[in-house]
Amino acid sequence: MTSLDKPTQDTDSPPSDDARAVTEAALFEAFGGVRGMVETVVPGLLFVAIYTVNKNLHLSAIAALAVSLILVVVRLAMKDTVKHAFSGVFGVAFGVAFAMFTGDAKNFYLPGMLYTLGLALAYIVTTLAGVPLMGLILGPVFKENLSWRTRNPGRKRAYAKASWAWGLILLAKCAILFPLYWWSDTTKLGWVLIALKIPPFLLAVWLTWVFLAKAPAPIDVFAEMEAEEQAEKERLAATAAEGGEPAGGRHRREA
Repeated sequence: MTSLDKPTQDTDSPPSDDARAVTEAALFEAFGGVRGMVETVVPGLLFVAIYTVNKNLHLSAIAALAVSLILVVVRLAMKDTVKHAFSGVFGVAFGVAFAMFTGDAKNFYLPGMLYTLGLALAYIVTTLAGVPLMGLILGPVFKENLSWRTRNPGRKRAYAKASWAWGLILLAKCAILFPLYWWSDTTKLGWVLIALKIPPFLLAVWLTWVFLAKAPAPIDVFAEMEAEEQAEKERLAATAAEGGEPAGGRHRREA
């Protein structure tokens, strides 16, 4: 019986302080921490600041794309993870492409807004389907993979609550931004978007921490598999010791 085949365990005991610390560290890793937030905000902030001053779409777009590339280079130079910085580059690049192709600076924000709407729907739909997206994102970070689905019901409930929180918060954000996209000008939309960049994110991350900090500890499936492999090796060694030399060795000598 493998670790994934084991029956559901009673894991609804209160988490320890160590488990809470692990949860905090995992959330920082998954969402990029303070530095990741800064890298998310700076390109858009530079775009709207320059466009507010001189209404120059090309200069604003080039500046936003350039600073996002600089952030990646800095991470590479520091030999740090670049996944959050690269995601920022792709987001800015799509925004620049939309704005330059249409000639409308407001479209710089459209790809990010559509991504936010799609992500909100993904959180809600996957939760309704019984496979909350937050569990799929954080499961590998906690080394539990999908064990929470069948073996850790308390943790599955926490992931579902966190996914609902993210989905509803992002939908509320979209409910503010899309009307502004249609009826407001570029600068107003840009500054409101910047203002809504960090607070909803922090609220969603905080709620995720609250739900997971109260949930049972994750089941480390990798440690379980390593333990099973070690136990199997010890069993084979014990069998060989009890039976003497393995049969293959005797056959080779007789031949």
